[in-house]
Amino acid sequence: MAMPADTNAAGDIFGGWVLSQMDLAGGIAAGQRAAGRVVTISVERMTFIRPVKVGDVLCVYCAIGSVGRTSLKVAIEAWALRQNIGRREKVTDATFTFVAVDDEGRPRPVPEMALLSG
Repeated sequence: MAMPADTNAAGDIFGGWVLSQMDLAGGIAAGQRAAGRVVTISVERMTFIRPVKVGDVLCVYCAIGSVGRTSLKVAIEAWALRQNIGRREKVTDATFTFVAVDDEGRPRPVPEMALLSG
């Protein structure tokens, strides 16, 4: 939920707060697909469509896109549930790229899908 401490002088929620919520959600999705630790390496085409207001609930949706040897692209959309009453509006979207890393922080291969199932 967007809170007053997360606002700019105009009373809108900082874009950086929205970006961080998207990064958290994308990291969870990428980490599940990569079966381990991932780090964010880039954000592409972030477009703010509508502001997020205090009291809105930010809903973040992720879809795994292309998967390379060590990296994954995740399409992420953020929607605001306005004043927690049910009206939803898309507020932004972006493509995040994550890299799977080992315990020392070095890139590691992303497992094949078949290896993940069992």
